[in-house]
Amino acid sequence: MNMLKRITELAVVLLLLAVVAGCSDEKEDSLARVKKAGEISFAMSGGYPPFNFYDAENRLTGFDVDVAEEVARRMGVALRPVTTEWSGIIEGLRAGTYDGILGSMAVTESRQRVVNFSIPYYYSGAQVMVRTGDDGATGPVTDVAQLEGKTIGVVTGTTFEEDAKGLKAGEVRLYKDDTQTLMELGNGVVDAVITDRVVGVNAMNAGRFKVTMLGGPLRSENIAVAINKADDTLLAEVNTVLKAMHDDGTLAGLSRKWLGVDITTR
Repeated sequence: MNMLKRITELAVVLLLLAVVAGCSDEKEDSLARVKKAGEISFAMSGGYPPFNFYDAENRLTGFDVDVAEEVARRMGVALRPVTTEWSGIIEGLRAGTYDGILGSMAVTESRQRVVNFSIPYYYSGAQVMVRTGDDGATGPVTDVAQLEGKTIGVVTGTTFEEDAKGLKAGEVRLYKDDTQTLMELGNGVVDAVITDRVVGVNAMNAGRFKVTMLGGPLRSENIAVAINKADDTLLAEVNTVLKAMHDDGTLAGLSRKWLGVDITTR
């Protein structure tokens, strides 16, 4: 009788384990996860003015931050911004460290293989920046053809590294953020920098760096929110919110606030 009881108990335990295992295999509803937590976490570098950067009072601010706050508000949750090194930002997303990347990330084929992207929330392009002299005149580099064999600075993990190689740079130096690339350019450590066109314009207008644009954009880019492959419901909600922000002019208004122009339409 005791043996029969033990067999019965063992069968019940095995059945319960099978049920638990079956439940664990079910796909998690990512939107429900965010709603339950009451917050959504978006990652960005924190060193990419005017999109996301720390101001004089050490507050994270910028266009991306305002967009992220509005997305969170419309979803009915709080925003938890996360700043991290750009070079490892996608791996952090895939590891579940945050819910998405809203930090001026360009959509590329290689990135699409590992993460999904929302609809674009703005459009930009790759821009070559060179230093100017003390009188404001363009420095020694006056044409992109002159960059062959030269040293070009870019931020680690960006698409701009391939642009630099396409210009036949002699050396491509990698930096943490564009504050560093532009400082190195102004100091003559590198011959040119490739960055986002709007970042370049902002750097010129700020007067902090002795730099100027060299020619027009090398190419255009769609900038979107990156979401994990499995997080379908979260991606759908982010798309719904971004479309509404496009339609009602919110994104255009935030763009004009930070950049003086509307970069949210082609």
